[in-house]
Amino acid sequence: MSKKRQFRLGAFIQATGHHVSAWRHPDAQIDAGFNFEHYKEITQTAERGLFDAVFLADSPGVWGGDPQTQRRNGKLVHFEPVTLFSALSSVTQNIGFISTASTTYEEPYTLARKFASLDHLSKGRAGWNVVTTGNENAARNFGLEHHPEHSQRYERAEEFVQVVKGLWDSWEDDAFIRDRESGIYFDSNKLHVLNHKGKHFSVKGPLNVGRPPQGYPVIVQAGASEAGRDLAARTAEVIFTANQTLADAQEFYADVKGRLAKYGRSPDDLKIMPGAFPIIGRTEEEAQEKYEFLQSLIHPDVAWGILGNYYKGVDLSKYSLDDVAPELPSDTNNNKSRLKLVRDLATRGTLTLRQLYLSLATARGHRTILGTPESIADQLEEWFNNGAADGFNIMPPILPTGLDEFVNLVVPILQKRGLFRTEYEGSTLRENLGLRRPGNQFVVKQVEEQLVLA
Repeated sequence: MSKKRQFRLGAFIQATGHHVSAWRHPDAQIDAGFNFEHYKEITQTAERGLFDAVFLADSPGVWGGDPQTQRRNGKLVHFEPVTLFSALSSVTQNIGFISTASTTYEEPYTLARKFASLDHLSKGRAGWNVVTTGNENAARNFGLEHHPEHSQRYERAEEFVQVVKGLWDSWEDDAFIRDRESGIYFDSNKLHVLNHKGKHFSVKGPLNVGRPPQGYPVIVQAGASEAGRDLAARTAEVIFTANQTLADAQEFYADVKGRLAKYGRSPDDLKIMPGAFPIIGRTEEEAQEKYEFLQSLIHPDVAWGILGNYYKGVDLSKYSLDDVAPELPSDTNNNKSRLKLVRDLATRGTLTLRQLYLSLATARGHRTILGTPESIADQLEEWFNNGAADGFNIMPPILPTGLDEFVNLVVPILQKRGLFRTEYEGSTLRENLGLRRPGNQFVVKQVEEQLVLA
C-alpha cells in the first residue's frame, strides 16, 4: 500500500517578516537583518515544526531608487545568506537551507565552491535557489552600465547551471583514499577535470571541494515566465511560485509538470510550492483585525513606492490612491512573471490604486490567506488536493510571531489530517523532500560507454 501524499513546507524568512511595513509592528524583531539570535530562533522554530527548509531570497544590490521610499524600508540590509546558513547549520540537525544566488552577477566556480562547502558543513542540507536577478540596481555593482536583457540572462543561466553541476562532479564520492601507509591521498582515476568552454564561460576545474554529500545541493527555481518554466523543467527540483487563484496555480502546475518528460524526468522529480502569506486569528474577525492593523502601518510614500515598482515609465502624479488603477505596462526587463501576475490582479477586478498597493503590500503578489488555524489548513489543503501544489512556501507576515503561530496552530492540524510528517524522513534535504540523489555525470557516462562497447 502506497504512503499517503504529504505536504512539503518551506519557511520563507525575510528579516522582520514579509509585510512591507513589518518592521513597524510591535511584535517584529526590529533589528532582524543583523541579529543572528533572531535567525537562530526562527530557524529552530521551523525545525520544531518539521519544515523541510528555511529559504532566504537575496539580491546583489539594494532594491528601489526613490530616497523617500528607501528610508522607510526595514528590509534594505541583511546578512548574505550562505554565510548565515553556514552558522545556522551548527545549531540545527535536520532542516534544510535554501539560499538565493545569481547566475547573472556571480561566477560558476565560486558559487559551486560555496554551495558545496555549505552542503558539507550542514551534512547534506543545502539548496540553491537559481535566479537571473530582476534588480536593475545590481548592474553597476559589477562594472556594468546596464542590466542584461531577460533572454540573455536566461541563456547564461542555463550554461551556468550546467557548469556548476560539472564542477560538483569533479570528484567521485569515494575519490579520497587518505592511505597513510601508501602515501596516496586520492585516486587520480576518480578526479574529473571539467574543461568547459562555452558561449558565456570558460572553466577548467576541478573544484577544490569534494563532491557534496547530496551529490548536488537541491536546485530550486522561482521564475514563471516562459523561459523560467522551461529552465525549471530542465533543471529545477523545487519551484517557489506565486499564484493568486486555484485556476492559475493548476495551470502552472500542469504546464511545468507536463514539460518534464521532454527532459527525461518524472513528475516526482520536481516539487511545486506556491508562496502563502497566512494571517492567523483565533476567530475570522481577529484575523481580519490583524490584517487591517498591518495595512495601517504603510506610509503613503511606501504605497506610491510599491506602485512605482510596477508602473515603470508611467506618471502617477496625476492620480489619487482612490482612482481606478490604470493599465500596467506590458513588458519589463526585470521580473516578467511577477509583472504578469500583478497585471492579472489589477484587471481581474476593477481595483483602485489603493486596493492594488494593499494587495501587494502583504506578499508582493503571492497568495494572502486569512482565518482561523482550521481555515488556513483548509485553504492549503484545497490547493494540495486539486493539482495546484506539492506543498507551500510559508511567508510569515511578521517575525518571529508569524512563524510561531503557524508551527503551533496550523502544523498540528495538518498532522492530524495525515497531510504532514510527524518526524523527519532523513537527515538530508533531498531525503526529506523525497528527491533522488543524482549520480556523478562522469561515472554515468563511463558506465554508458562500457555498455555500448559490451
